[in-house]
Amino acid sequence: MGTRKRSLRTGSSLASLFTGLATLGALLLAAPAAQSADAPLRDLADAKGKVIGTAVTGSKLSGTYAEVAAREFNWLTPGNAMKWESVEPSRGSFNWAEADRIVDFAEANGQQVRGHTLVWHSQNPGWLTNGDFTPAELRTLLMDHIDTEMTRYRGRVAAWDVVNEPFNEDGTYRQTLWYDGLGQDYIAEALTRARAADPSARLYINDYNVEGVNAKSTALYNLVRSLKERGVPIDGVGLQAHLILGQVPGTFQQNIQRFADLGVDVAITELDIRMQLPVTDAKLAQQAADYRAVMDACVAVDRCSGVTVWGFTDSDSWIPDWFEGQGAATPYDENYAPKPAYDAIAASLGGTSEPPGEGCTATYSVVNEWNTGFTGQVRIDCADTALSSWRVNWTYGAGQRINQAWNADCVQTGTAVRCSNASYNGTVPRGGSVTFGFNGTWSGSNPVPVVSMG
Repeated sequence: MGTRKRSLRTGSSLASLFTGLATLGALLLAAPAAQSADAPLRDLADAKGKVIGTAVTGSKLSGTYAEVAAREFNWLTPGNAMKWESVEPSRGSFNWAEADRIVDFAEANGQQVRGHTLVWHSQNPGWLTNGDFTPAELRTLLMDHIDTEMTRYRGRVAAWDVVNEPFNEDGTYRQTLWYDGLGQDYIAEALTRARAADPSARLYINDYNVEGVNAKSTALYNLVRSLKERGVPIDGVGLQAHLILGQVPGTFQQNIQRFADLGVDVAITELDIRMQLPVTDAKLAQQAADYRAVMDACVAVDRCSGVTVWGFTDSDSWIPDWFEGQGAATPYDENYAPKPAYDAIAASLGGTSEPPGEGCTATYSVVNEWNTGFTGQVRIDCADTALSSWRVNWTYGAGQRINQAWNADCVQTGTAVRCSNASYNGTVPRGGSVTFGFNGTWSGSNPVPVVSMG
């Protein structure tokens, strides 16, 4: 995955950075009373009976990546680990290591798994795509693949994207290995076989550019209606929602509702909202509004089961590798700092910052200053209120720039700075405090900004 670092580095020795504290003193400003941060997204979603999921990469499930994935999400989707080329790269030779790791991780953290994907025109192994198979042989290969993978995870994968991306933009069937070899009824055959392989799993058809009412989504609608009429097992549709900044379809909720009215569930399965780089405050605000619009559309429809983001951090996003000059599509930046999009998701799920805690305050300090540089810190003190996590925000008024932080995950976008707790210091007990620090640059003046919490 391509990365473009724009976030703040963490680390360094607190003691060495505070040289000169005694002679230069501290410039102090008391902030408004601290607010308790919202519960993790998964708790908010659980309270509403909704899914909040993320695609994950199994090999990255350690450290901060694993901590955020476990804390914030109640469903996981293997981004690539369950695709045919991953599990059977050579005919009859299987590799389940990464898929197993994701399923094991989910079970250890009280999460459910969305299997992705069984029947697709892409990411198939070369032996399959380059083979010369009769229709009968091709059907046998497909059915055996469904049996093998679903049986392995029977009872451990709650839902499957059985068929992925069957339509062209104009609503015609995509000409693929499966359509060309087996005809359009390959979809019904795959769903029927999937039901037999794991009767407890929810079965979906998944596609992109079907979020609003258009020719492609209408073709999917007509297919689902036909399958229901024929008695073919189909439990839901997945709307991928790989969206562009400012382009959430106005008919999103209407489209979700019409599928729900067919008697199937709807899931937003691969949400990301990409922007042209560089990132600006205005773009982040628009992205937050777009995430909120998607979330609100799902929350408004009972049979919308929930939303899965396609990677929760920009460091694990597919967008930069496929769309030149675009990115920043997920709710977290590359250093795991939540963006305004994260807050928009939380707000849609009913999360709000709690009222200020009695006797809980935040203090911004400039503890060292030289030439064009400075060292600062923020201290959070709680007398009668305990925090389980925290976020601090401020806006610089004189062009200051932070270039290093410790004991917090920080990001600066323009003049706006947001810092959140590290993995090890989110809890502030009653009567306790927590401090984090940072190095920055200034020119001309270095006024103390007003700090807010939450």
